[in-house]
Amino acid sequence: MNIAIYTLTSELHDEKSVEAVTREFLGSLGFEYDFKGNDYGDFGSHALDLIYVRTGGTEGIFRQLLPLIDGSRKFFLLTSGKSNSLAASMEILSFLKQNGMQGEILHGSSDYIAHRIMTLSRVAEARKKLEGQRLGIIGRPSDWLISSSYDADCIRQRLGIELVELPIEPLTHLQMPTDIKAGAEAIYKALRDMVQANRLDGFTLRCFDLLTTLHNTGCLALARLNAEGIVAGCEGDVPAMLSMAIVRALTGVSGFQANPARIDPETGEIVMAHCTIPLDMVERYETDTHYESGIGIGIRGYMKPGAVTLFKVSGDLSRHFVAEGQLTTNLQQPDLCRTQQMICLDDKTQTNYFLTNPIGNHHIVAPGHIGEMLEELLG
Repeated sequence: MNIAIYTLTSELHDEKSVEAVTREFLGSLGFEYDFKGNDYGDFGSHALDLIYVRTGGTEGIFRQLLPLIDGSRKFFLLTSGKSNSLAASMEILSFLKQNGMQGEILHGSSDYIAHRIMTLSRVAEARKKLEGQRLGIIGRPSDWLISSSYDADCIRQRLGIELVELPIEPLTHLQMPTDIKAGAEAIYKALRDMVQANRLDGFTLRCFDLLTTLHNTGCLALARLNAEGIVAGCEGDVPAMLSMAIVRALTGVSGFQANPARIDPETGEIVMAHCTIPLDMVERYETDTHYESGIGIGIRGYMKPGAVTLFKVSGDLSRHFVAEGQLTTNLQQPDLCRTQQMICLDDKTQTNYFLTNPIGNHHIVAPGHIGEMLEELLG
């Protein structure tokens, strides 16, 4: 973690006493950090910069310091609750808000503060990973994604991600071998070449065009590329691709892009299904045909049961949905896409979102409970 701690200290307080409190307090938090003291020369250069308000009487010091540091970032004021540090932090935070700046006081038990700092640190590191990424749209979005539009300017401004529109013809004009597995390998290599040639960190593919032109699928290629660290989404769905990129930045895996196939509002159970899943998310997998077409290779992946988060962001980043739950079992039903997961939401009332105000059809299944980090990143 790339965390730096800067300090604000009044000269009226005894230095030895302040230092003793500092050692005890920071030691109780249990994470590594770079202690900068009152040297703010590189403030803003770390993933997370904390200002430890060690004593009261520091409000004026902060006000004089403010023109010398980056005021565009959110300020995090760390306080031990001793030596009137909380009162000073409240006055500083009020001043920041009055002047159109953002801030938050980190105060409470050592466990609470440590957890909050870990969350903020992971979110800050995720933002840095997203900044400057290039995500490709290979072929236009599928014709049935009538609500899954996107705003490239907004995405660039908010997340620092550049969208790159690319033609699909390098894929659809491939000379395909007759063997299905060899054909899937050819699609994988062609996509890999496009990623490298266009310096992409990820892409979404208008994959159904491959069914009619190549009589094969991209399902296995997408599963492999995701496992190699390249965000690879289906059907040209840009909001789903953005959601996968955010999940990867936070967790190190792209997440499972899937359709809600069945929902039980009374129990909070949802069946999520699709014909590909990142191979680094599953304990094992089998190959089958693509469900709708019966063509090529589809993936039936078996993910370890446990905590998961359902997530989707809109294409203009104005809305997002987060719901935590448990993956209870992997299904093998013949009338659904090949990878099938039964998920039970922790809050069954959240099923109402899918039936009254969804963000398109595809949603992302991410391992673990990461709702707090998602809300922080998009808040």
